[in-house]
Amino acid sequence: MMKRMIAVALLSMALTACDSTTTENGNTNTGARPAAGTPTPAPQAATPEASPSAAAQFKAGDKVKVNSNGNLATATVVSIDEKTGKATIRIDGEKQDKTVSIAEITKQ
Repeated sequence: MMKRMIAVALLSMALTACDSTTTENGNTNTGARPAAGTPTPAPQAATPEASPSAAAQFKAGDKVKVNSNGNLATATVVSIDEKTGKATIRIDGEKQDKTVSIAEITKQ
């Protein structure tokens, strides 16, 4: 356990030392720089939402194909949750329902 902690610490120090954001040469012309006290806000990543057209194309009872264990399997849509972008499906031959992303299923 201690060896792992030491290895992680050394790895993090090595990665920090290899960080390319700092420049060694002070003679580089970088242009105007923002003040150090006012950091630029980072752009916010858009939250993935299901598109209304993708959710509208499936409804309960539809026969679809879904990737299951590396193979395409035929399944039936049990329900669609448009808010989360998830679909509950039942793969043919199985007894339990499975929740997958709407993007993972295709019309048959």
